[in-house]
Amino acid sequence: MSQTIDSATPSMPRKTSIGRTITLSTLLTALIAVVLLAFTWPALTAEPKGVTLALTGPESAVAAVEPLLEEQAGETFDITTVDDRGAAVDGIEQREYVGAIVLGDEPELLTASANGTVNQVITSLADPLQDALDAQAAAQVADVAAEQGMDASSLPVPEITLTVTDVVALSEDDPNGTLLTSAFFPILFGGMIGGIVISTAIVGALRRVIGVAVYSAVGGLVLTSILQGWIGAIQGDFLINWAAFTLAIGAIAAPIIGSVALLGRAGIAVGPVVMMLFANPISGAALPAQFLPGAWGAVGQWFPPGAAATLLRELSYFPSADMTFSWLVLAGWTLGGILLALVGHLREQRRAAAHRANADGDGASDAAIV
Repeated sequence: MSQTIDSATPSMPRKTSIGRTITLSTLLTALIAVVLLAFTWPALTAEPKGVTLALTGPESAVAAVEPLLEEQAGETFDITTVDDRGAAVDGIEQREYVGAIVLGDEPELLTASANGTVNQVITSLADPLQDALDAQAAAQVADVAAEQGMDASSLPVPEITLTVTDVVALSEDDPNGTLLTSAFFPILFGGMIGGIVISTAIVGALRRVIGVAVYSAVGGLVLTSILQGWIGAIQGDFLINWAAFTLAIGAIAAPIIGSVALLGRAGIAVGPVVMMLFANPISGAALPAQFLPGAWGAVGQWFPPGAAATLLRELSYFPSADMTFSWLVLAGWTLGGILLALVGHLREQRRAAAHRANADGDGASDAAIV
C-alpha cells in the first residue's frame, strides 16, 4: 500500500546548488558586455574613410586642389573628377557622391544633408576651402605685383566667397534627420518581436508563414501611416514606402520562423543574435557605413537592418539612386526564411508519416502475435 502511494507521489525537483547559481549568474553578465560592445564598438572605432567626393572646375584649379585634399585628408575622401557642376549634382542625387567641390569664378561646395551624419564630413571642408581660396587670391595679387615691380600690399585682394549649397536637403518636418533615424529601430524591433511571437504562439509552419505575411503587411501599413502620414519622418510615395516597410519587417521575421522550423526553439536566437547584436551595429543606420572599420560598412548592407535603412533613406530623399541591391537583399532574406519554414514543414510531415508507419507496423505485429 505504501509503495503504491510513494510511486504516485511526484518527486520534488532537485534544487540548483548555490555554487552553480552564483557561477551561472556571473557568467550571464558576459551577455551584458557583448551587448555593450556590439553597440559601442562602431562608435569607438569610427573614422570616416572613402567618403565619395566629386571635383570639377578648370583643369589648373582642379590640379591644384586635388593633391591638397589628398595630402590633408588622407584616406577620408575618394575623389572623382567630373565634367561640370551638373554631373556633380546628378551624382549626388544618385548617391554616387556624398558631396562635391565646384571650382572656378563662382566656387561652390555641394552638400546633401539628407545623407545624415556623413554630410558633416563634407560641410567641414567649407572653412579650409575658403582659406585656400583666400590664399590663392593673395598669391595671385603677389605675382602681379612682382611682375609690375609694385608693393603687393598696395593692391587690393579680390574677395572670393565660397557658396555652400545643400543639393538634397532634409524635409522641414525633420530638419535634423532625427525622425528618419528613429524610424529604423521600429523595423528591427517589430520584425524580431513578430518573428518570435509567431514562432511561439502559432503551431504549424504554413500558418506561421501566413502569420508573417499578414503581420508584415499590416505592420508596414501602420509604420508608414505613422512615420509618413502623421510624423513626417519619411518622404516619397506612400505605397512604395509601405512595400519597403512590409518587406523590411518580413526580412527580419521570416528567417526567425524558418530557423525555428529547422532548429526548434533554438532558432529564436536568430533575431537577437544575428539581427540585433551583429547586423544592427554595422547597418549604417546610426553610424554611416563610411565610418565603420574595414569592409564592415559594406557587409552590413547584406543584412536586413542595413538594407532597410539605406532603402528608406533613398526612397525619401534620393529617388534617382539605384535601389536594386537593397530591394534584392530584403526580398532574399524574406524568401529565404519562408523557404526554411517550408523545408521544416516538409521534414515534420515526413517524420509524422514515418511515425504513423511504425505505429501501424507495430499494431500489425501485435495482431499477428495475438
